[in-house]
Amino acid sequence: MSQTLLYPEVFTFLPFGPFAGIEDFMTNFIQAYFEKDPGFILFTIFDKTRPAPAEEHPGAIAGIIGLVNSSAQNLHTEIGGVIILPPFQRTHVASSAVGLLLHYCLDLPNSSSPPVDGPVTIEGGAPLGLRRVCWQANARNKASIGLAERMGFKMEAILRWDRVLSPGKQGNACALREGDPREGCPGRDTALLSLCWDDWEQERTKVDVIIRRVK
Repeated sequence: MSQTLLYPEVFTFLPFGPFAGIEDFMTNFIQAYFEKDPGFILFTIFDKTRPAPAEEHPGAIAGIIGLVNSSAQNLHTEIGGVIILPPFQRTHVASSAVGLLLHYCLDLPNSSSPPVDGPVTIEGGAPLGLRRVCWQANARNKASIGLAERMGFKMEAILRWDRVLSPGKQGNACALREGDPREGCPGRDTALLSLCWDDWEQERTKVDVIIRRVK
């Protein structure tokens, strides 16, 4: 996780970061979100095609990915907190990580067909059998939206002026009106996509092909 501090550009379209150091990262990201809410969980992504930095790791640390805003009652979650380190961008890593996480979320707990063992590892437990997985992205982040659509997510809506961002973040490319109460903080349109259990029945095979890609 500390490797994200070396690449502040990975936070360009994210509503959080960059962070001043590991303590800031732990306090304002890990503790503020993932340790306080049982509906949040964070995974480390390992690329098994590259050497591991330590014996206990199955491969090189390539990034992080999480499940957020999860509801056991409503059987839904959202893939969020996705950070792929620059040396692993435009490779198999992002799509493989998302694909494995989709298996974890949408396969039934008693599924007889486990996910394909691909070049990326995300350690989890038995599949969750959820009905809906969401994906939200800055509407200007074409790479994030494109990744989601390649993995079978369907665009549901553009939520206009959905969030107020911190100064310096990439927001909507238009000026705010005079007198705005948070002048200096850009606004963001949010692209909302989803992949539901009935979509997954059709998309699983395609996702498995993507997971097998190693370049």
